Amino acid sequence: MAKQEIVMTAEGLAELQAELDQLKTVGRKEAAEKIKTARGYGDLSENAEYDEAMSDQGKLEARISELEHMISHAKVLDESEINKEVVHLGSKVKIRDSKKKVFEYQIVGYAQANPAEGLISDESPVGKALIGHKVNDKVVVEAPIGELSFKIIEII
Repeated sequence: MAKQEIVMTAEGLAELQAELDQLKTVGRKEAAEKIKTARGYGDLSENAEYDEAMSDQGKLEARISELEHMISHAKVLDESEINKEVVHLGSKVKIRDSKKKVFEYQIVGYAQANPAEGLISDESPVGKALIGHKVNDKVVVEAPIGELSFKIIEII
């Protein structure tokens, strides 16, 4: 089976590593304390606090496992090699919609995507549509809300 690469920026990898470190130290300690406190409430078979603490611990361990997987499969983009002629993974672009509203995005791998911070996945409808295009190209995006049209005004 081929190793699945998860492409991200160096900054994105550092954020994942920081989150993992926090969860492994502070998060696990807090989860253990919640379980210990809940055990003190008596019969575990009817102890909602204990059930909730165990559920929270399970979610914490699942997130730790997910982060470890992403980090072990991470491929960091060499941002010095980013071509500014064509949009591709790692590109920062300014686009304008049909209403003349300007958006600035960086195309990143799905693990780093955060549209609220201007980081869109190369697998998202907009990210997928932008890849391979140049400045002044018009791009039509098939999105869940319907067809959207953008013009690439700059590749930063």
